Amino acid sequence: MHAISHITFMAHDLDRMKAVLCEVLGAREIYDSIERNFSLSREKFFLLNGLWIAVMEGDSRERRSYEHVAFRVNREDLAACIPKIEAMGLDILPPRPRKDGEGESLYFYDFDNHLFELHTGTLEERLACYGKLSPAEEC
Repeated sequence: MHAISHITFMAHDLDRMKAVLCEVLGAREIYDSIERNFSLSREKFFLLNGLWIAVMEGDSRERRSYEHVAFRVNREDLAACIPKIEAMGLDILPPRPRKDGEGESLYFYDFDNHLFELHTGTLEERLACYGKLSPAEEC
């Protein structure tokens, strides 16, 4: 394995999902299959700092869960995301308890019940906070 190739989300309304990805996360749309569909349904592709995000038109998640995708943000940019999320009418969750040093997070649900986390920390910082030295310790 090399790395994550792409992440795919199902969305009832591709344009609303585009707004979340582009206006909140800073992604940019690079493809829309509206003219020529090659997959199971209409889809849009986005790039977010080199990460390929695919969004396919389809049924939304029926229920919310804690399963989520976390995107790293700079600490100083985290607060600036809140008004963008609120302006879209998306639900922001109250913060969960955290240990000092593991970073700050903002959790919100999109229109299709996907949970996103905006997180300021790194794996190395979290492991140090939990008393581990490095990600390789357990191998």
